[in-house]
Amino acid sequence: MAEKGKHKVKAKRIKVLIVDDHLMVRKGLALLISEFKDLQLVGEASNAIDAIELFKRERPDVTLMDMVLPDTCGAKIIRSIKKIQKDAAVIALTSFGEEDLITEAIRAGARGFLYKNISVEELAEAIRKVHAGQVVLDPKASDVLLKFFSKAEGISAVEAVPDFSERELTILQLLAQGLTNKQIAARLEIEVPTVKQYLGKIFPKLKAQSRTEAVASAMRQKLIKA
Repeated sequence: MAEKGKHKVKAKRIKVLIVDDHLMVRKGLALLISEFKDLQLVGEASNAIDAIELFKRERPDVTLMDMVLPDTCGAKIIRSIKKIQKDAAVIALTSFGEEDLITEAIRAGARGFLYKNISVEELAEAIRKVHAGQVVLDPKASDVLLKFFSKAEGISAVEAVPDFSERELTILQLLAQGLTNKQIAARLEIEVPTVKQYLGKIFPKLKAQSRTEAVASAMRQKLIKA
């Protein structure tokens, strides 16, 4: 008879879907994923139709999304995926010189934005963080976002920094950690509607339309720690 306590529970691997029209890029990312025991490749897609079908079938934990595809832009696919699964975790990937795609990705609902020259270890860690609910942005992407928000309002980056209460900054920090409204409420011992009220004040101050935009802007302005 086997002794009790001898069996170890196998850790669940993070399921990853790759969407990129370049074969070499897909294979490179697939090879990367295979090097980490906690990551599992569940599919590769080179176009929008395959990406959406694979997402529906495999329900990956994290999707790596190329922002430039032959049949459509990555932002449209992200929106389609978010309609299928509201809390879907997507990391947008692109090359340098495509700064306009950063704001498109974040507004579409991407939880992360990275350039394709990122190291193997950095990408693996980004996948883990995004899976855990955190927001991951390349520093240069944060710079672009802040410039976008400032330009949209016709003000300078210095003038763009608003005043926040200590409680609002605390909530922003918890957002960056990936906590839900319910988890934030429990952590701060307040009601969920109260958290929503705070977010209703925070988002306009940062000119943000989503949690990801709010965290990105707050990190860039050094209001919270990455």
